Amino acid sequence: MAGDITVSEPSWTAPFTGLSPRAFVKLVTKLRRGAADAVGNGLPWGLPLMDRALLVEAYRRTNLTMRQHHRPPRSVLALQPRKRFAKDAVLIVGGTLVPTRDHSIAEQSKNYWYSTNHQVVMDADPRLVVVVGQPLRGNRNDCKAWEESGAIAAVGRTLTIADGGYPGTGLVMPHRRRESEDLPDWKKAHNKSHKQVRARVEHVFARMKAWKILRDCRLKGDGVHHAMLGIARMHNLALAGQASRPHLDRPHSRRLKDHLRDSL
Repeated sequence: MAGDITVSEPSWTAPFTGLSPRAFVKLVTKLRRGAADAVGNGLPWGLPLMDRALLVEAYRRTNLTMRQHHRPPRSVLALQPRKRFAKDAVLIVGGTLVPTRDHSIAEQSKNYWYSTNHQVVMDADPRLVVVVGQPLRGNRNDCKAWEESGAIAAVGRTLTIADGGYPGTGLVMPHRRRESEDLPDWKKAHNKSHKQVRARVEHVFARMKAWKILRDCRLKGDGVHHAMLGIARMHNLALAGQASRPHLDRPHSRRLKDHLRDSL
């Protein structure tokens, strides 16, 4: 049918999913292995699995209403939180606000939109998202959101860094300068490395919000959470295809670990 979004046109895969055609095929293969194509009670699927996956990501990417009828396989497209971390892993947590139309789960926040607060944890070295907490109302500060979203339980005792908005949480934050007192050089060096590494979570947010559904989410209930989980997985898949690029080197993380070893 003319105008339908379909994988039969390969040029549509990259703009609608953020993945190369080869990476998208790998994703669909994993979905099949996870029984995403199984038919339960009710009518059979109206579209093949590849077209359904493309359609879901096209909706998230453009935030436009689709005419094709489908049942999005949300759970199988979602990020599965990592349960184990390397002993020397450095994680980064950051909170981001998603404007959300469902006011029953949102609240006016500092950007004056009705929003939800999402705590996202990434591994500093591979720069992959490992945990996405449950969404909370947008007027919750990051300290409360870190505890109540479930992110803190998922991370456990793994070394995690954050910005200055997480006091009293036990996370590694920048050193603060007191009035009429200058920071010693070693603390300045630590803050510099901390800033360079923590910036990676802001880069993740920028890339994830290329999916326009995170700029104005019209989904109700847990739909915004499923959207975050799905986009986090797509972000990881897209980044995995760029793993050989030089910008994934690790000097800032190594320097930060050295400073932490000396200062903690």
